[in-house]
Amino acid sequence: MTYPNVNLLIDGKWRPSNSGRTIAVLNPATEEQIGTVAHADKSDLDEALAAAEKGFKVWRAIAPFERAKVMRKAAALMRERADTIGPILTMEQGKTLAEATLEANLSADIIEWFAEEGKRAYGRIIPARGPGIYQLAMKEPVGPVAAFTPWNFPINQVVRKLSAALAAGCSIIVKAPEETPAAPAELLRAFVDAGVPAGVVNLVYGVPSEISEYLIPHPTIRKISFTGSTNVGKQLSALAGLHMKRATMELGGHAPVIVFNDADIDSAAKILVGAKYRNAGQVCISPTRFMVQEGVYDQFIEKFVANTKSIKVGNGLDQDSRMGSLANPRRVAAIEEMVQDAVGKGAKVATGGSRVGNKGYFFEPTVVTDVPKNARAMSEEPFGPLALVSPFSKFDDAAEEANRLPFGLASYAFTSSTKTATAIGAAIEAGMVSINSFGLALPETPFGGIKDSGYGSEGGTEAMEAYFNTKFISQTGV
Repeated sequence: MTYPNVNLLIDGKWRPSNSGRTIAVLNPATEEQIGTVAHADKSDLDEALAAAEKGFKVWRAIAPFERAKVMRKAAALMRERADTIGPILTMEQGKTLAEATLEANLSADIIEWFAEEGKRAYGRIIPARGPGIYQLAMKEPVGPVAAFTPWNFPINQVVRKLSAALAAGCSIIVKAPEETPAAPAELLRAFVDAGVPAGVVNLVYGVPSEISEYLIPHPTIRKISFTGSTNVGKQLSALAGLHMKRATMELGGHAPVIVFNDADIDSAAKILVGAKYRNAGQVCISPTRFMVQEGVYDQFIEKFVANTKSIKVGNGLDQDSRMGSLANPRRVAAIEEMVQDAVGKGAKVATGGSRVGNKGYFFEPTVVTDVPKNARAMSEEPFGPLALVSPFSKFDDAAEEANRLPFGLASYAFTSSTKTATAIGAAIEAGMVSINSFGLALPETPFGGIKDSGYGSEGGTEAMEAYFNTKFISQTGV
């Protein structure tokens, strides 16, 4: 498999930047350069903005029924090309080939769901107070969108924003990650090949701060969607607010897991190991703080550690690898420091805790037990293959710990009691709560957080609303 050099997509054309500048792309499993990506400058952004403005006028005038046809073609192309896109994604990001191919295939489901939902974005007629009066609430596309996406799910994080925007009738400029540029480029290529008019979808790369600080204030852009860290999200949200731009923010998390005494421990351990080490733990909804009730604490650790030890770490292109590399050396250093800090404060390493080899950004699936609350990892998002396990006694203690941090994205609980499940679902402060399963991130369900984890949704009907303006029309007969 040859890795492609990635160009910009502006006004329907794939091209280098006007300056000719490029950024190196590295394979995190080998630390070798595998390609380049075009580096957009101000003149490229100006052309992308002009294209998005032109594309919006064309796309909004196309009936939702016809827009849906084009989107479904793009979905079909993603399914046809998934086996080709998968290795490209693995080479640039590090996740296993199975995970990468699945991400490409699942993008088609998301596209199709939003395509259909766009056809059902109804307005309403409001009963009037007098004869001959019509009162209408109309849904209109908000306008050109600027989307900023991270490297952990290069296709998935783009496709949610892209599909919702296009289904609503908006055009979009995507600022995709420079570390993983080829996979999102293949996603946008599917839309271009499906017949999306020129200017409706645009793709740029470059210095993230420079691009965001230029696009967000620009009068062409009417909506911002960002996925990334809480710190950067707050900065971009403030900038969007300063210019009265609508924004969706999907930010960091630190997902609590509560395992009660009456839980099915075998099932919980199996589900949670799969969820924890998916994409090497580089998932915003990854279970992180494990609170296990005292009666099953030792049993859970035994089962969880045994399942964790069975995970084979290796190059994502190897068929027998169950966990690939981390995306960059910063993540390796961060996890090492967090483990050392936790141990220094009294925690115990049950398995893992070290870098794997001296080539590539590999780290062992790690379980640390008896972790005190003052350990760094208990307050800072690890964003890696690190599970933090601590005991608790009473329901209220677990609920308090679950809500201790300013994050509120995903959370999990395991219990066989309907009463307990209902109580913990109500007690946890989070945008998403999954009980006895890992049932998050379906296209048709809301996806988003509260508090420092952001606001707005990237799934379900709620995601569509962010791309519409509501216009009220009162018409009186003459």
